[in-house]
Amino acid sequence: MRNLTLTEIEAIQLLGTTAEDWSKIRVAEDFSPEQLQQSRLSGEIELQSGARIIRSYVSNYRIGARTTIEQITALQCRESSTFGNNAAIATMNECAGRTVHICDTMSAQVAYLMAIYRHRPQLIEQLEHLVAQRAEEQRDSLGTIGEDCFISGARFLREVRIGNRVTIDGSSALVNGTILDDSYIGVDVKAYDFIACEGSRMDNGATIERCFVGESCQLDKGFTAVDSLFFANSHCENGEAAAIFAGPYTVSHHKSSLLIAGMFSFFNAGSGSNQSNHLFKSGAVHQAVHARGCKFASGAYIMAPALEGAFTMVMGHHSRHHDTSAFPYSYLLEKEERSFLLPAVNLTSYGTVRDMEKWPKRDKRRVMRDVINFETHNPYTTGSMLHAVDMLHSIEEMNPDSPVYTYNRVQIRAAALQRGLTLYNRAIVASLGAMLEKGASTNRYNGAGRWVDLAGQYLTKHEVDRIVSQIELGELNSLAAIDNAFRVFAVHYDDYAHSWAEQVYASLLGRVPTITELQEAIDAGKNARESFRRMTDADRARDFGADMAVSYGLDSDNPEERMADFRSVRGLN
Repeated sequence: MRNLTLTEIEAIQLLGTTAEDWSKIRVAEDFSPEQLQQSRLSGEIELQSGARIIRSYVSNYRIGARTTIEQITALQCRESSTFGNNAAIATMNECAGRTVHICDTMSAQVAYLMAIYRHRPQLIEQLEHLVAQRAEEQRDSLGTIGEDCFISGARFLREVRIGNRVTIDGSSALVNGTILDDSYIGVDVKAYDFIACEGSRMDNGATIERCFVGESCQLDKGFTAVDSLFFANSHCENGEAAAIFAGPYTVSHHKSSLLIAGMFSFFNAGSGSNQSNHLFKSGAVHQAVHARGCKFASGAYIMAPALEGAFTMVMGHHSRHHDTSAFPYSYLLEKEERSFLLPAVNLTSYGTVRDMEKWPKRDKRRVMRDVINFETHNPYTTGSMLHAVDMLHSIEEMNPDSPVYTYNRVQIRAAALQRGLTLYNRAIVASLGAMLEKGASTNRYNGAGRWVDLAGQYLTKHEVDRIVSQIELGELNSLAAIDNAFRVFAVHYDDYAHSWAEQVYASLLGRVPTITELQEAIDAGKNARESFRRMTDADRARDFGADMAVSYGLDSDNPEERMADFRSVRGLN
């Protein structure tokens, strides 16, 4: 970098550009005066090779090579800034009881520990220290824009650090934030105190305040969010979020949807769905957690606090603070203002299969900072099903002849209980066989005990506790080291899962299984999975049957023509 020559300054002035102090403008060796046109410069400016500033006001910024700044009302770094790093996000609890301090290298797993493990104050202190340390590393009195960026038609960009290959086109206000590589910020976007990770996209009037937007996330069409975290591949449009922890693949597309004070992941919100926090006796302190794969049907309503098991479909209004975490793959329905649970029925839905197959295909990430496990058959949900079987037997034994049972403020009909037992037992066989088929028997990777879903990653609770202890003791003394600990477990996941399945099978047998018995369990698992596939395929076939052809072939009196229209539109030809 070098200073401008007097000849260059004169040429730049002829092109309509002024500067408060030309001595503070530094350029690359190959600088040409045409790179600065009809603009106003103040403070320190650094212009790399091929960078251009056209009809804009720029103050205290480094502009990367081949980047274009055009028609910007104000691109300013007015003071020393950490560019959104260490912003405090009141996720899940609107009264800040689960505040997460964000930074540009934060993973979903680290954020989960910071939000959920509040009972470990030393852990929280250490994590907040590491985030604050990262923030201070990023502190600067000059803003930075990376290489090959295009920034045009925006109004106010203040204290924003921008990575490489970023496009900002017509945004209204971006203040105190970081935008990482390959991101897109579009028309009328307003963002304050934020981090936007690699490949993220905010467009069409989206407004965020104190938010973390994870890798390849998309916020669009007027979506508004405050005090919220969105992790990999989440996609939200039209609606509103307040104080939510949106784990990977959180989806909400409808204008009337409100998500507030809750945790979600692999989630889909139907139109008019509302997760609310309206019990203000002690303030806005309540939360709800919807485990991986939950869905809200159109018009679904849940009043916090509440908790559902993984892959639960919620329909209707529920305000009695249910806890159905023991029953994954269920339907939660409303009838006559009461909540009814249908355990395990979501195992037979083709929609569940379709979701599990589509998520890995829709992974747009390149950096892969969040650890995500897409395995259908895993110790987390299988362990839940084992527990569910025990709970259903216990519920039945308390009143064997009852037509309806009550559990944690939900009703379970006797027929639904029996069907749930049948489906869970078959699914356990399917999952144990799948896990035994992968990985290897080894004492090195002990998968025993309870498993948890840490914002997209399945792992043992004892491994989480070990990582937490290492953080507290300072043995994991950087965010990168913590993330690496989670990645090491992910690399050996199949062996851990195999170990868990083998130990579960041994406990069911009451002894160590033989090699022959393990192979029999693997074969039984294959048969069970084929059985479930036939059920889900039959469910899919019903959606393509003649009963679903209503409203097709409108102008035809010929049933065959109506079905031909149906098959054509639905892609069945």
